[in-house]
Amino acid sequence: MYSVGVNSRQYNYNTTERVKTSAVKKTSAQPEGASCSYVSNPIINTIPFNPSFTASALRTRMNSQEEKNKYNTILSNLDKTSKKQMKELLKSGILLNSNSNDKSTVLDNLYKIATKERANGLPKEIILKDTITTLVDPHVITQQFGDIPKEMKSELIDTYMSAHKMDKDKLIPRKLAQLDIDVEHSGTCVASSIEFNLAKKMPSEFARFVEGITSPRMAVDKTIQLKNLTDNTLDSIWLLNAFEVPYKMDDFNQAHLTFAPDKNAYIRAKIQVANRDGNERSVVDALMQGTLMQIGSQQTYDSLSDKRKGKFNQNDKGLIEFEKTFTESVVEDKNKISVTYQTVDDNARLIGYETDFDTMKRQISDALKLGENVIIGYTQINPDNEIINGHEITIIGEKYDKDGNLIYICNDTDDDIPNAVEYSAEYLLPKIHHAGLPQEVVKDDVKLVENWVEGFNSFNQMRKKAAEQQNEKNAA
Repeated sequence: MYSVGVNSRQYNYNTTERVKTSAVKKTSAQPEGASCSYVSNPIINTIPFNPSFTASALRTRMNSQEEKNKYNTILSNLDKTSKKQMKELLKSGILLNSNSNDKSTVLDNLYKIATKERANGLPKEIILKDTITTLVDPHVITQQFGDIPKEMKSELIDTYMSAHKMDKDKLIPRKLAQLDIDVEHSGTCVASSIEFNLAKKMPSEFARFVEGITSPRMAVDKTIQLKNLTDNTLDSIWLLNAFEVPYKMDDFNQAHLTFAPDKNAYIRAKIQVANRDGNERSVVDALMQGTLMQIGSQQTYDSLSDKRKGKFNQNDKGLIEFEKTFTESVVEDKNKISVTYQTVDDNARLIGYETDFDTMKRQISDALKLGENVIIGYTQINPDNEIINGHEITIIGEKYDKDGNLIYICNDTDDDIPNAVEYSAEYLLPKIHHAGLPQEVVKDDVKLVENWVEGFNSFNQMRKKAAEQQNEKNAA
Protein backbone atom coordinates (compact mmCIF):
# COMPACT_ATOMS: atom_id res chain seq x y z
CA MET A 1 0.00 0.00 0.00
CA TYR A 2 1.51 3.26 -1.09
CA SER A 3 0.38 6.84 -1.48
CA VAL A 4 1.71 9.54 -3.78
CA GLY A 5 0.96 13.22 -3.37
CA VAL A 6 0.31 12.94 0.36
CA ASN A 7 -0.02 16.68 0.88
CA SER A 8 -3.39 16.64 -0.80
CA ARG A 9 -6.59 16.37 1.17
CA GLN A 10 -8.44 13.10 1.41
CA TYR A 11 -12.16 12.76 0.83
CA ASN A 12 -14.90 10.45 1.83
CA TYR A 13 -16.79 9.01 -1.14
CA ASN A 14 -20.51 9.22 -0.55
CA THR A 15 -23.61 9.49 -2.64
CA THR A 16 -25.69 12.24 -1.11
CA GLU A 17 -27.22 14.02 -4.06
CA ARG A 18 -27.51 14.08 -7.82
CA VAL A 19 -25.31 16.43 -9.77
CA LYS A 20 -25.32 17.19 -13.47
CA THR A 21 -22.54 15.79 -15.58
CA SER A 22 -22.09 14.88 -19.19
CA ALA A 23 -19.84 12.83 -21.37
CA VAL A 24 -18.57 13.82 -24.76
CA LYS A 25 -19.61 10.50 -26.23
CA LYS A 26 -21.47 7.51 -24.91
CA THR A 27 -21.85 3.83 -25.58
CA SER A 28 -25.52 3.96 -24.60
CA ALA A 29 -28.03 6.52 -23.39
CA GLN A 30 -26.10 9.20 -21.49
CA PRO A 31 -26.70 9.54 -17.75
CA GLU A 32 -28.40 12.68 -16.61
CA GLY A 33 -26.42 12.85 -13.43
CA ALA A 34 -23.65 11.35 -11.39
CA SER A 35 -23.86 10.68 -7.70
CA CYS A 36 -21.44 10.52 -4.81
CA SER A 37 -20.14 13.53 -3.05
CA TYR A 38 -16.89 14.14 -1.32
CA VAL A 39 -17.13 14.94 2.34
CA SER A 40 -13.96 16.71 3.28
CA ASN A 41 -11.65 15.19 5.84
CA PRO A 42 -8.87 17.64 6.75
CA ILE A 43 -6.74 15.10 8.57
CA ILE A 44 -6.07 12.08 6.39
CA ASN A 45 -3.97 12.45 3.29
CA THR A 46 -3.74 9.12 1.45
CA ILE A 47 -4.96 7.97 -1.95
CA PRO A 48 -6.03 4.49 -3.19
CA PHE A 49 -4.93 2.29 -6.03
CA ASN A 50 -6.61 0.31 -8.74
CA PRO A 51 -6.35 -3.49 -8.89
CA SER A 52 -4.17 -5.28 -11.39
CA PHE A 53 -5.18 -8.82 -12.26
CA THR A 54 -3.19 -11.45 -14.10
CA ALA A 55 -5.53 -13.61 -16.10
CA SER A 56 -5.14 -17.35 -15.90
CA ALA A 57 -4.56 -19.33 -19.05
CA LEU A 58 -7.56 -19.01 -21.37
CA ARG A 59 -9.47 -22.28 -21.61
CA THR A 60 -12.71 -22.68 -23.56
CA ARG A 61 -13.10 -26.46 -23.54
CA MET A 62 -13.93 -28.74 -20.62
CA ASN A 63 -11.20 -31.32 -20.17
CA SER A 64 -12.87 -33.89 -17.94
CA GLN A 65 -16.15 -35.66 -17.44
CA GLU A 66 -16.34 -34.10 -14.02
CA GLU A 67 -16.34 -30.62 -15.55
CA LYS A 68 -18.98 -31.67 -18.07
CA ASN A 69 -21.16 -33.08 -15.30
CA LYS A 70 -20.86 -29.86 -13.30
CA TYR A 71 -21.74 -27.83 -16.38
CA ASN A 72 -24.84 -29.91 -17.12
CA THR A 73 -25.96 -29.81 -13.50
CA ILE A 74 -25.75 -26.01 -13.49
CA LEU A 75 -27.69 -25.83 -16.77
CA SER A 76 -30.49 -27.89 -15.24
CA ASN A 77 -31.02 -25.11 -12.69
CA LEU A 78 -31.18 -22.26 -15.22
CA ASP A 79 -33.77 -20.58 -17.37
CA LYS A 80 -33.32 -20.05 -21.10
CA THR A 81 -31.52 -16.70 -20.75
CA SER A 82 -29.07 -17.95 -18.14
CA LYS A 83 -28.32 -21.08 -20.18
CA LYS A 84 -27.33 -18.85 -23.08
CA GLN A 85 -25.14 -16.78 -20.76
CA MET A 86 -23.42 -19.94 -19.50
CA LYS A 87 -22.46 -20.79 -23.06
CA GLU A 88 -21.06 -17.27 -23.44
CA LEU A 89 -18.99 -17.74 -20.27
CA LEU A 90 -17.56 -20.98 -21.65
CA LYS A 91 -16.83 -19.53 -25.08
CA SER A 92 -15.11 -16.46 -23.62
CA GLY A 93 -12.89 -18.46 -21.28
CA ILE A 94 -14.46 -16.98 -18.16
CA LEU A 95 -16.18 -20.17 -17.02
CA LEU A 96 -12.95 -22.14 -16.70
CA ASN A 97 -10.88 -19.23 -15.37
CA SER A 98 -9.05 -20.31 -12.21
CA ASN A 99 -7.37 -17.09 -11.12
CA SER A 100 -8.78 -17.39 -7.62
CA ASN A 101 -7.23 -17.63 -4.20
CA ASP A 102 -7.73 -21.41 -4.00
CA LYS A 103 -7.38 -22.02 -7.79
CA SER A 104 -11.05 -22.99 -8.08
CA THR A 105 -12.75 -22.09 -11.36
CA VAL A 106 -15.90 -20.11 -12.00
CA LEU A 107 -17.47 -23.45 -12.92
CA ASP A 108 -16.49 -24.97 -9.56
CA ASN A 109 -18.08 -22.14 -7.61
CA LEU A 110 -21.24 -21.95 -9.72
CA TYR A 111 -21.62 -25.70 -9.15
CA LYS A 112 -21.38 -25.20 -5.37
CA ILE A 113 -24.02 -22.48 -5.55
CA ALA A 114 -26.30 -24.74 -7.61
CA THR A 115 -25.92 -27.87 -5.48
CA LYS A 116 -25.20 -26.80 -1.91
CA GLU A 117 -27.47 -25.13 0.61
CA ARG A 118 -27.50 -21.34 0.64
CA ALA A 119 -27.97 -19.01 3.59
CA ASN A 120 -31.52 -18.76 4.90
CA GLY A 121 -33.76 -16.73 2.61
CA LEU A 122 -31.35 -16.74 -0.35
CA PRO A 123 -32.70 -18.97 -3.17
CA LYS A 124 -29.87 -20.68 -5.01
CA GLU A 125 -31.62 -20.03 -8.35
CA ILE A 126 -31.46 -16.26 -7.84
CA ILE A 127 -27.86 -16.31 -6.57
CA LEU A 128 -26.84 -18.44 -9.54
CA LYS A 129 -28.63 -16.21 -12.05
CA ASP A 130 -27.25 -12.99 -10.52
CA THR A 131 -23.68 -14.33 -10.50
CA ILE A 132 -23.82 -15.53 -14.10
CA THR A 133 -25.38 -12.26 -15.31
CA THR A 134 -22.70 -10.23 -13.52
CA LEU A 135 -19.83 -12.30 -14.91
CA VAL A 136 -21.18 -12.08 -18.46
CA ASP A 137 -21.30 -8.29 -18.15
CA PRO A 138 -19.98 -6.63 -14.95
CA HIS A 139 -21.44 -3.32 -16.14
CA VAL A 140 -24.74 -4.42 -14.60
CA ILE A 141 -23.25 -3.91 -11.12
CA THR A 142 -24.92 -0.94 -9.45
CA GLN A 143 -24.87 0.80 -6.09
CA GLN A 144 -28.55 1.77 -6.19
CA PHE A 145 -30.29 0.53 -3.05
CA GLY A 146 -33.70 -1.06 -3.31
CA ASP A 147 -36.68 0.47 -1.52
CA ILE A 148 -38.09 -1.23 1.58
CA PRO A 149 -41.63 -2.64 1.09
CA LYS A 150 -44.33 -0.92 3.15
CA GLU A 151 -45.27 -4.14 4.94
CA MET A 152 -41.67 -4.51 6.21
CA LYS A 153 -40.84 -0.91 7.06
CA SER A 154 -42.29 -0.71 10.57
CA GLU A 155 -40.53 -3.88 11.67
CA LEU A 156 -37.20 -2.75 10.23
CA ILE A 157 -37.54 0.67 11.84
CA ASP A 158 -38.01 -1.13 15.17
CA THR A 159 -34.96 -3.30 14.46
CA TYR A 160 -32.84 -0.30 13.59
CA MET A 161 -33.98 1.72 16.61
CA SER A 162 -33.31 -1.16 18.99
CA ALA A 163 -29.79 -1.61 17.61
CA HIS A 164 -29.11 2.09 18.06
CA LYS A 165 -30.84 2.34 21.47
CA MET A 166 -33.44 4.81 20.22
CA ASP A 167 -36.79 5.38 21.93
CA LYS A 168 -39.29 3.57 19.69
CA ASP A 169 -42.25 5.32 21.34
CA LYS A 170 -41.17 8.84 20.38
CA LEU A 171 -42.21 10.27 17.02
CA ILE A 172 -39.10 12.29 16.13
CA PRO A 173 -36.55 9.49 16.73
CA ARG A 174 -38.81 7.14 14.80
CA LYS A 175 -38.94 9.56 11.88
CA LEU A 176 -35.17 9.94 11.96
CA ALA A 177 -34.79 6.16 11.90
CA GLN A 178 -37.10 5.95 8.89
CA LEU A 179 -35.04 8.56 7.07
CA ASP A 180 -31.89 6.59 7.85
CA ILE A 181 -33.12 3.32 6.37
CA ASP A 182 -34.79 4.92 3.33
CA VAL A 183 -31.45 5.16 1.51
CA GLU A 184 -32.01 7.26 -1.60
CA HIS A 185 -28.39 7.48 -2.77
CA SER A 186 -25.84 5.08 -1.40
CA GLY A 187 -22.28 5.70 -0.30
CA THR A 188 -20.98 2.44 -1.77
CA CYS A 189 -19.41 3.78 -4.95
CA VAL A 190 -15.95 2.70 -3.73
CA ALA A 191 -17.20 -0.77 -2.80
CA SER A 192 -19.12 -1.18 -6.04
CA SER A 193 -16.07 -0.09 -8.07
CA ILE A 194 -13.98 -2.74 -6.33
CA GLU A 195 -16.78 -5.26 -6.93
CA PHE A 196 -16.81 -4.37 -10.64
CA ASN A 197 -13.07 -4.71 -10.94
CA LEU A 198 -13.07 -8.09 -9.20
CA ALA A 199 -15.78 -9.44 -11.52
CA LYS A 200 -14.07 -7.96 -14.59
CA LYS A 201 -10.47 -8.92 -13.90
CA MET A 202 -10.72 -11.95 -11.61
CA PRO A 203 -14.03 -13.69 -12.32
CA SER A 204 -13.20 -16.94 -10.50
CA GLU A 205 -12.36 -15.03 -7.32
CA PHE A 206 -15.58 -13.04 -7.67
CA ALA A 207 -17.57 -16.29 -7.97
CA ARG A 208 -15.68 -17.74 -4.98
CA PHE A 209 -16.58 -14.69 -2.89
CA VAL A 210 -20.24 -14.99 -3.86
CA GLU A 211 -20.32 -18.70 -3.05
CA GLY A 212 -18.82 -18.08 0.39
CA ILE A 213 -20.95 -15.15 1.54
CA THR A 214 -24.18 -16.76 0.31
CA SER A 215 -23.42 -20.09 2.00
CA PRO A 216 -24.79 -20.97 5.47
CA ARG A 217 -21.42 -19.88 6.88
CA MET A 218 -22.00 -16.40 5.36
CA ALA A 219 -18.28 -15.72 4.98
CA VAL A 220 -15.32 -16.33 2.69
CA ASP A 221 -11.69 -16.97 3.61
CA LYS A 222 -8.68 -15.55 1.80
CA THR A 223 -4.95 -16.12 2.18
CA ILE A 224 -2.83 -13.02 1.52
CA GLN A 225 0.88 -12.32 1.37
CA LEU A 226 1.82 -9.85 4.10
CA LYS A 227 4.33 -8.18 1.77
CA ASN A 228 1.36 -6.97 -0.27
CA LEU A 229 0.30 -4.79 2.65
CA THR A 230 3.62 -3.34 3.79
CA ASP A 231 7.34 -4.03 3.50
CA ASN A 232 7.45 -4.95 7.18
CA THR A 233 5.56 -7.89 8.67
CA LEU A 234 4.82 -6.15 11.97
CA ASP A 235 3.37 -3.17 10.12
CA SER A 236 1.13 -5.53 8.13
CA ILE A 237 -0.07 -7.10 11.36
CA TRP A 238 -0.77 -3.62 12.74
CA LEU A 239 -2.95 -2.91 9.71
CA LEU A 240 -4.90 -6.16 10.06
CA ASN A 241 -5.50 -5.42 13.73
CA ALA A 242 -6.40 -1.79 13.06
CA PHE A 243 -9.01 -2.79 10.50
CA GLU A 244 -10.27 -5.56 12.80
CA VAL A 245 -10.34 -8.17 10.05
CA PRO A 246 -10.47 -11.69 11.58
CA TYR A 247 -7.26 -13.52 10.67
CA LYS A 248 -4.88 -16.35 11.54
CA MET A 249 -1.18 -16.71 10.79
CA ASP A 250 0.90 -19.82 10.20
CA ASP A 251 4.10 -17.84 9.73
CA PHE A 252 5.33 -14.31 9.14
CA ASN A 253 4.82 -14.45 5.37
CA GLN A 254 1.08 -14.86 4.98
CA ALA A 255 -2.22 -14.51 6.83
CA HIS A 256 -5.59 -16.24 6.49
CA LEU A 257 -8.36 -13.63 6.54
CA THR A 258 -12.11 -14.01 6.89
CA PHE A 259 -14.48 -11.62 5.09
CA ALA A 260 -18.21 -11.34 5.74
CA PRO A 261 -21.01 -8.83 5.11
CA ASP A 262 -22.67 -7.04 7.98
CA LYS A 263 -25.74 -8.90 9.25
CA ASN A 264 -28.12 -6.29 7.83
CA ALA A 265 -26.73 -6.88 4.34
CA TYR A 266 -28.73 -10.11 4.41
CA ILE A 267 -31.88 -8.14 5.19
CA ARG A 268 -31.18 -5.95 2.17
CA ALA A 269 -30.44 -9.02 0.05
CA LYS A 270 -33.66 -10.78 1.07
CA ILE A 271 -35.65 -7.65 0.18
CA GLN A 272 -34.13 -7.77 -3.30
CA VAL A 273 -35.09 -11.43 -3.71
CA ALA A 274 -38.77 -10.56 -4.09
CA ASN A 275 -38.83 -6.79 -4.51
CA ARG A 276 -36.03 -5.87 -6.90
CA ASP A 277 -36.99 -3.18 -9.40
CA GLY A 278 -35.14 -2.12 -12.54
CA ASN A 279 -31.72 -0.47 -12.01
CA GLU A 280 -31.57 -1.61 -8.36
CA ARG A 281 -28.85 -3.72 -6.79
CA SER A 282 -29.02 -7.46 -7.24
CA VAL A 283 -28.91 -9.82 -4.27
CA VAL A 284 -25.23 -10.39 -5.06
CA ASP A 285 -24.52 -6.63 -5.24
CA ALA A 286 -26.05 -6.08 -1.80
CA LEU A 287 -23.92 -8.81 -0.20
CA MET A 288 -20.68 -8.02 -2.04
CA GLN A 289 -20.88 -4.33 -1.26
CA GLY A 290 -21.76 -5.07 2.36
CA THR A 291 -18.67 -7.28 2.57
CA LEU A 292 -16.35 -4.68 1.06
CA MET A 293 -17.77 -1.89 3.21
CA GLN A 294 -17.22 -4.03 6.31
CA ILE A 295 -13.57 -4.56 5.41
CA GLY A 296 -12.91 -0.87 4.82
CA SER A 297 -14.92 0.47 7.78
CA GLN A 298 -13.24 -1.69 10.42
CA GLN A 299 -16.32 -3.95 10.66
CA THR A 300 -18.72 -1.10 11.51
CA TYR A 301 -20.93 -0.87 8.40
CA ASP A 302 -24.73 -1.06 8.60
CA SER A 303 -26.47 -1.94 5.32
CA LEU A 304 -29.84 -0.79 6.64
CA SER A 305 -28.75 2.84 6.91
CA ASP A 306 -25.69 2.74 4.63
CA LYS A 307 -23.75 4.28 7.53
CA ARG A 308 -20.53 3.28 9.25
CA LYS A 309 -18.34 4.10 12.21
CA GLY A 310 -14.65 3.36 12.52
CA LYS A 311 -11.43 4.86 13.76
CA PHE A 312 -10.12 6.33 10.51
CA ASN A 313 -13.18 8.22 9.28
CA GLN A 314 -14.75 11.32 10.76
CA ASN A 315 -17.88 10.87 8.63
CA ASP A 316 -20.54 8.18 8.69
CA LYS A 317 -20.81 7.47 4.94
CA GLY A 318 -18.53 5.87 2.38
CA LEU A 319 -14.84 4.98 2.58
CA ILE A 320 -11.85 7.28 2.67
CA GLU A 321 -8.85 6.56 0.46
CA PHE A 322 -6.78 4.88 3.18
CA GLU A 323 -9.65 2.49 3.84
CA LYS A 324 -10.16 1.88 0.14
CA THR A 325 -6.50 1.09 -0.38
CA PHE A 326 -6.53 -1.45 2.43
CA THR A 327 -9.71 -3.04 1.09
CA GLU A 328 -8.28 -3.41 -2.42
CA SER A 329 -4.99 -4.75 -1.06
CA VAL A 330 -6.52 -7.58 0.95
CA VAL A 331 -9.34 -8.43 -1.47
CA GLU A 332 -6.97 -8.71 -4.42
CA ASP A 333 -3.80 -9.67 -2.51
CA LYS A 334 -1.83 -6.99 -4.32
CA ASN A 335 0.30 -4.09 -3.18
CA LYS A 336 -1.37 -0.84 -4.24
CA ILE A 337 0.07 2.43 -5.52
CA SER A 338 -1.96 5.59 -5.09
CA VAL A 339 -1.44 8.82 -6.99
CA THR A 340 -2.97 12.25 -6.35
CA TYR A 341 -3.27 14.67 -9.26
CA GLN A 342 -5.21 17.59 -7.80
CA THR A 343 -3.82 19.99 -5.22
CA VAL A 344 -6.50 20.91 -2.68
CA ASP A 345 -6.14 23.37 0.20
CA ASP A 346 -7.54 23.07 3.74
CA ASN A 347 -10.79 24.68 2.65
CA ALA A 348 -11.45 21.98 0.04
CA ARG A 349 -10.57 24.39 -2.75
CA LEU A 350 -8.84 23.16 -5.91
CA ILE A 351 -5.69 25.29 -6.26
CA GLY A 352 -3.71 23.38 -8.88
CA TYR A 353 -2.29 20.06 -10.03
CA GLU A 354 0.56 17.86 -8.89
CA THR A 355 1.61 17.09 -12.47
CA ASP A 356 0.81 18.11 -16.03
CA PHE A 357 -1.99 16.55 -18.08
CA ASP A 358 0.43 14.93 -20.54
CA THR A 359 1.99 12.97 -17.68
CA MET A 360 -1.46 11.99 -16.45
CA LYS A 361 -2.35 10.75 -19.94
CA ARG A 362 0.85 8.74 -20.20
CA GLN A 363 0.45 7.10 -16.81
CA ILE A 364 -3.18 6.12 -17.41
CA SER A 365 -2.38 4.86 -20.91
CA ASP A 366 0.58 2.81 -19.66
CA ALA A 367 -1.63 1.22 -17.00
CA LEU A 368 -4.26 0.27 -19.57
CA LYS A 369 -1.57 -1.24 -21.81
CA LEU A 370 -0.58 -3.48 -18.89
CA GLY A 371 -4.13 -4.82 -18.79
CA GLU A 372 -5.11 -2.81 -15.72
CA ASN A 373 -8.29 -0.90 -15.09
CA VAL A 374 -7.75 2.50 -13.51
CA ILE A 375 -10.09 3.46 -10.70
CA ILE A 376 -10.28 7.23 -10.41
CA GLY A 377 -11.98 9.74 -8.19
CA TYR A 378 -13.15 12.85 -9.99
CA THR A 379 -14.34 16.13 -8.50
CA GLN A 380 -16.87 18.79 -9.31
CA ILE A 381 -16.26 22.36 -8.21
CA ASN A 382 -18.33 25.53 -7.79
CA PRO A 383 -17.39 28.93 -9.31
CA ASP A 384 -15.04 29.52 -6.35
CA ASN A 385 -13.11 26.31 -7.14
CA GLU A 386 -14.47 24.64 -4.01
CA ILE A 387 -15.03 20.90 -4.31
CA ILE A 388 -18.73 20.26 -3.87
CA ASN A 389 -19.08 16.76 -5.22
CA GLY A 390 -17.04 13.83 -6.40
CA HIS A 391 -17.45 10.32 -7.65
CA GLU A 392 -15.55 7.10 -8.11
CA ILE A 393 -15.50 5.52 -11.58
CA THR A 394 -13.25 3.11 -13.45
CA ILE A 395 -11.37 3.77 -16.69
CA ILE A 396 -11.40 0.48 -18.59
CA GLY A 397 -10.02 1.56 -21.96
CA GLU A 398 -9.17 4.39 -24.32
CA LYS A 399 -9.51 5.23 -28.00
CA TYR A 400 -9.24 8.14 -30.42
CA ASP A 401 -12.18 9.66 -32.29
CA LYS A 402 -12.14 10.62 -35.97
CA ASP A 403 -10.66 14.00 -35.08
CA GLY A 404 -7.77 12.48 -33.13
CA ASN A 405 -9.16 13.33 -29.69
CA LEU A 406 -8.42 10.93 -26.84
CA ILE A 407 -11.53 9.29 -25.36
CA TYR A 408 -11.67 7.32 -22.11
CA ILE A 409 -14.04 4.35 -21.88
CA CYS A 410 -15.37 4.19 -18.31
CA ASN A 411 -17.63 2.23 -15.99
CA ASP A 412 -19.91 4.05 -13.55
CA THR A 413 -21.87 2.08 -10.95
CA ASP A 414 -24.25 4.97 -10.28
CA ASP A 415 -25.43 6.19 -13.68
CA ASP A 416 -28.43 3.85 -14.07
CA ILE A 417 -26.89 2.57 -17.30
CA PRO A 418 -25.56 -1.02 -17.48
CA ASN A 419 -23.01 -0.14 -20.12
CA ALA A 420 -19.72 1.68 -20.50
CA VAL A 421 -19.73 5.44 -21.06
CA GLU A 422 -17.15 7.56 -22.84
CA TYR A 423 -15.54 10.82 -21.74
CA SER A 424 -13.05 12.92 -23.65
CA ALA A 425 -9.65 13.28 -22.01
CA GLU A 426 -10.07 17.04 -22.32
CA TYR A 427 -13.21 16.83 -20.18
CA LEU A 428 -12.11 14.23 -17.64
CA LEU A 429 -8.44 14.89 -16.90
CA PRO A 430 -8.93 18.26 -15.12
CA LYS A 431 -11.51 16.60 -12.88
CA ILE A 432 -9.38 13.64 -11.74
CA HIS A 433 -8.45 13.99 -8.09
CA HIS A 434 -6.63 10.66 -7.86
CA ALA A 435 -5.96 7.49 -9.84
CA GLY A 436 -4.88 3.99 -8.95
CA LEU A 437 -1.85 2.93 -11.00
CA PRO A 438 0.63 0.03 -11.13
CA GLN A 439 3.96 0.74 -9.45
CA GLU A 440 5.93 0.22 -12.64
CA VAL A 441 3.98 3.02 -14.31
CA VAL A 442 4.87 5.71 -11.77
CA LYS A 443 8.02 4.51 -9.97
CA ASP A 444 10.32 6.76 -12.03
CA ASP A 445 8.03 9.80 -11.73
CA VAL A 446 7.29 10.03 -8.01
CA LYS A 447 8.52 9.26 -4.53
CA LEU A 448 6.52 6.47 -2.90
CA VAL A 449 5.38 6.71 0.71
CA GLU A 450 3.94 3.62 2.39
CA ASN A 451 0.22 4.19 2.77
CA TRP A 452 0.01 2.68 6.23
CA VAL A 453 2.38 5.33 7.57
CA GLU A 454 -0.03 8.09 6.58
CA GLY A 455 -2.95 6.13 7.97
CA PHE A 456 -1.19 5.53 11.28
CA ASN A 457 -0.18 9.16 11.62
CA SER A 458 -3.69 10.28 10.72
CA PHE A 459 -5.18 7.93 13.28
CA ASN A 460 -2.94 9.35 16.00
CA GLN A 461 -3.86 12.90 14.99
CA MET A 462 -7.56 12.07 15.09
CA ARG A 463 -7.16 10.39 18.50
CA LYS A 464 -5.19 13.36 19.85
CA LYS A 465 -7.78 15.84 18.60
CA ALA A 466 -10.61 13.80 20.12
CA ALA A 467 -8.78 13.73 23.47
CA GLU A 468 -8.26 17.50 23.35
CA GLN A 469 -11.94 18.06 22.59
CA GLN A 470 -12.94 15.78 25.47
CA ASN A 471 -10.61 17.63 27.86
CA GLU A 472 -12.09 20.95 26.79
CA LYS A 473 -15.58 19.56 27.34
CA ASN A 474 -14.66 18.28 30.80
CA ALA A 475 -13.12 21.62 31.75
CA ALA A 476 -16.20 23.60 30.64
